[in-house]
Amino acid sequence: MRQMPAEYISGKGRGGAALTFGGLPRNKTLETNMILSPSLLSADFARLAEELAALEAAGVTWLHLDVMDGAFVPNITFGPPLIKALRSVSGLFFDVHLMVNDPARYIADFYKAGADMLVIHAEADNHPQRTLTAIRAMGCKAGLALNPGTDVSAARWLAADMDMLLLMSVNPGFSGQAFIPATFDKIRAARQMLDANGGANALIQIDGGVCPENTAQLVDAGAEVLVSGSAFFGHKPYDKRLAAFMATLAGRTPRPAEHALKRRPANHITQK
Repeated sequence: MRQMPAEYISGKGRGGAALTFGGLPRNKTLETNMILSPSLLSADFARLAEELAALEAAGVTWLHLDVMDGAFVPNITFGPPLIKALRSVSGLFFDVHLMVNDPARYIADFYKAGADMLVIHAEADNHPQRTLTAIRAMGCKAGLALNPGTDVSAARWLAADMDMLLLMSVNPGFSGQAFIPATFDKIRAARQMLDANGGANALIQIDGGVCPENTAQLVDAGAEVLVSGSAFFGHKPYDKRLAAFMATLAGRTPRPAEHALKRRPANHITQK
């Protein structure tokens, strides 16, 4: 099982306070094999503050926020104002997935709104190395996303510039799509590529068609962060649904909620 320094998936709270693993010194390592990041798009948008509170109460620590521009992908979702509003009421780690063309134009706005990690698409940015570097320079974690048809070699020379590699296991833009089985082999290839090119500490995230039934196989292939939308939010109560995902990893040393990123201190949450 892979070990990683806690600092590599720590974030920055508002005001620059470090977010680290709960109770774990920054110079220690831990064994980890899965963080669940529920996708906001499948939540009840009429009750978002309540939904986020319910996630925290259930032991969830990450939230995946899909930003779509209607150009790179067909749909349009939301922007910095919604993230800022949610940041004011939530201590979840905000994993912001920018499915937008020329994402460098917007990274400062999303970071200021409350993003802990910003993930850009290799296919949407002419200069992804520059953008990843700029994201890190702000004090934010940086991720690179690849569509199903994009080979992992596209990330080879960026491996040292990212904190996470997101592999899309469906074509981006719509929820509820069927998982693409070739993703399992792509995860294994991605892990080998990252380890060989300076990205040994980068996490691998999978987005699309993730459910309890394929969780163990994804983790065994090398995935560490799993995004789940309708397969999570459509099954209340959330504590039991989280347990259902984690139960599939019995015998593997699953990642407990208390070892995920620490929530932002209340005084660093954006004020209303």
